[in-house]
Amino acid sequence: MKCKNLAAELGATTYPGRGIVIGRTPDGKTAVCAYFIMGRSENSRNRVFVEEGEGIRTEAYDPAKLEDPSLIIYAPVRVLDGNIIVTNGDQTNTIFDGLKAGKSFEESLRTREFEPDGPNYTPRISGYMKFGKAAAGVSDTGSGSAYAYEMSILKSNNGDPSQCNRYTFSYDNPKAGEGHFIHTYMGDGNPLPSYEGEPTPVEITDEGIGAFAKSVWNALDPDNKVSLFVRFVDIKTGEADTVILNKHH
Repeated sequence: MKCKNLAAELGATTYPGRGIVIGRTPDGKTAVCAYFIMGRSENSRNRVFVEEGEGIRTEAYDPAKLEDPSLIIYAPVRVLDGNIIVTNGDQTNTIFDGLKAGKSFEESLRTREFEPDGPNYTPRISGYMKFGKAAAGVSDTGSGSAYAYEMSILKSNNGDPSQCNRYTFSYDNPKAGEGHFIHTYMGDGNPLPSYEGEPTPVEITDEGIGAFAKSVWNALDPDNKVSLFVRFVDIKTGEADTVILNKHH
């Protein structure tokens, strides 16, 4: 599949839901991660991203308006030994605990399935960025360290909750200037149509973290976007820069 323009993909529908982008800058030196959330209901829109340790968590912007926190309050990003876990739900903790216990990314997610929010049965999407020793078997391409990433989606079988379909995608030695984008919905609807196919290959441009974050944020539907997290990691040193944008300041 040909690499697509990320901003165009983001703006192709008013409601891609929650989305993960992982890739590498054109110079090959920096790993890129982005995670965004959107919302249609007041409960979903009443959120902000806040930093928590090396990761982030969602938090109610107005606690008085918080209704059901079960699927909207969680830690989307956690870091384990310099490696980054990013997901659209509390499976972040499942992956974190599984990796600590010696399980693989895929094995850790065997205990989870799509969200119990019928009739949508929102897919659980996850990503895992691996550096150095964690990216075992991945050759150094001149940046000074190995880098690889994995992505996963757990979804119902075409809306049938009696079966969970599990897909894991691995990207060793990702190509400079490219990334992959996966999100929860194909667009707006009732019920919401689940994401289909493998993660979309997208171009990662050489514009710096601030410009990259602004490009992603501006491409999202202005009525439905809620929060955005972007992190750039120097593959050689592990030094990271982070940008968080919230619709509610």
